[in-house]
Amino acid sequence: MFGICNLAIVPVRSEPSDRSEIVTQLLFGEHIEILERQNQWARIKIQFDDYEGWVDSKQYQVISEANYNQLSNDAIILNADLIDYISAPENLLLPIPLGASLSFLNNSEINTSNFDFEGTKTSGIKPKSALISTAFMYLNAPYLWGGKTPFGIDCSGFTQMVYKLNGYKIHRDASQQALEGEALSFIEESEAGDLAFFDNDEGNIIHVGIIMDNNYIIHASGKVRIDRLDHLGIYNPETNKHTHKLRVIKKII
Repeated sequence: MFGICNLAIVPVRSEPSDRSEIVTQLLFGEHIEILERQNQWARIKIQFDDYEGWVDSKQYQVISEANYNQLSNDAIILNADLIDYISAPENLLLPIPLGASLSFLNNSEINTSNFDFEGTKTSGIKPKSALISTAFMYLNAPYLWGGKTPFGIDCSGFTQMVYKLNGYKIHRDASQQALEGEALSFIEESEAGDLAFFDNDEGNIIHVGIIMDNNYIIHASGKVRIDRLDHLGIYNPETNKHTHKLRVIKKII
């Protein structure tokens, strides 16, 4: 079975329970493969990044395999505003967040609610220089484990969405993203838009941020914020302390 998210933001959980940890989110228009059904729950795989988890079966719309494949091959079209809305007949308005997928709106077999969108869209690959201006759109978004929107986002959800909005596909988790791209030896070799990864005392990658010019970094820690970056890691000028230990810098694009 296959489906598409027809709500603004849907939690994807680690287990089939409303009390279970949220590991990521489905945004409006993202399409999924349904791997398993268990009572009111479905274990899904998100087509964009192959991420798996559990969602409430009432929180997606079933689509055909043919439509799933069509969406997978179509160009990705995304909402480019912090918040906008989808309209439908009878004055229905559905708010959608930055990065919601709009590719299915022209497919009448999927768009059975006759949703319409008149806001700003983005599609295609943008220059690397555009990554930072996109990242600024999330500035001060509160940290939320598993989050992917300006209303709550985690460190790797932030980097993934910034890259997605500029036409690039990277994995969901920081540990997965750290396996991508080309490692750089020094901060001085990096460019704005490269990713910096940070580990814990056990050597596990636990954090990621986007490098800016002049040894600054934008990342989600408490909120999406800008801090200093040096060879030791992230330096928070408010506390006068390093908060994250640098492991590796990667040029992804």
